Amino acid sequence: MTDMLPHHRAEGAPSAPPLFLGSSLGTSYALWDRVAPELSADHRVIRWDLPGHGGSAPGLIGPGATVADLAGLVLALADALDVERFAYAGVSLGGAVGLHLAVHHPERISSLAVLCSSAHFNGARPWEERAALVRREGLAPVAATAEARWFTDGFTVPRLVQDHHDADPAAYAACCDALAAFDIRDGLASITAPTLLVAGRKDPATPPAHLREIADAVPGAVLVEIPGASHLAPAQCPKAVLTALRAHFSGASGYGMQVRREVLGDAHVDRAQTRQTPFTARFQDFISRYAWGEIWTDPTLSRRERSMITLTALVAHGHLDELAMHVKAARRNGLTPQEIGAVLLQTAVYCGVPAANSAFAVAQRVLAEEDSPEG
Repeated sequence: MTDMLPHHRAEGAPSAPPLFLGSSLGTSYALWDRVAPELSADHRVIRWDLPGHGGSAPGLIGPGATVADLAGLVLALADALDVERFAYAGVSLGGAVGLHLAVHHPERISSLAVLCSSAHFNGARPWEERAALVRREGLAPVAATAEARWFTDGFTVPRLVQDHHDADPAAYAACCDALAAFDIRDGLASITAPTLLVAGRKDPATPPAHLREIADAVPGAVLVEIPGASHLAPAQCPKAVLTALRAHFSGASGYGMQVRREVLGDAHVDRAQTRQTPFTARFQDFISRYAWGEIWTDPTLSRRERSMITLTALVAHGHLDELAMHVKAARRNGLTPQEIGAVLLQTAVYCGVPAANSAFAVAQRVLAEEDSPEG
């Protein structure tokens, strides 16, 4: 059964939302090495290899293969992993697979990102000629020019270049057949999954115009162009790609910021953002995504209840600066001064009188400031 499925690597918690990553012609899933581990912080990331690439068996496809055949392999892998619905990101041929899935299997795709790819690959002839060359002479002539197609001058990733040399010629040629036959422009308007397009400004293989064409046709699509990136953007500009993918797939961060402002107030959040530095940026993103985007948005408890729990926890650990902030938040969440006092009185029993004494002093100051004419 394993030989009938693409070789793959899974990272992240099994219970996290699934995200499939597809690679470009000539590369293995190592293309995602500098991006996938970060994405796995909040996704179950599943990287898969094209047939004859990396660890995938060459016989998964044959001459005359189509992108639909490759998409079928992804669906078979998802079924084998008990994944019904998933997010998908792919580069070049991997991106074409994502477009096919979004058009023809919309019930399976929750969100889509297409990187350095196209809805068509400049007609059939160039790919037919490449397939014929590879079938006749092997991969050496094509692999010799890979760096010029993939990267800007002076940049390379030896592992990916080696992947190109190591790919199975017959499977590679079959992938060329799939690219030759691919043209999904007529179906783009039917895509309903939230869609992100990522273009490399210096990509000679699929220039930004190809991604703009998709963005113009897919309802609500978002286009990001990465300066300095060539065709294999996840390898050359991983931070920029990661930023774009996180914003697209981890919507909790954006919603979390909204909730954070509703609970703590715009003034506090604005001050926190003003103080943010590159050193603290990831921590601020962590807070927005997890604390505010997932915990505070869980409907199991009301915001009033969460405020009471938070006040108690802060008193227990003596976090008086945070306590002042959350006394204000408790008022925004509907607690009266009397209810806040009752919570603090409860902490005197279970957290200790000295802790509660300090907490009452902080709360009294905050509530007095709130009641003052200047407050």
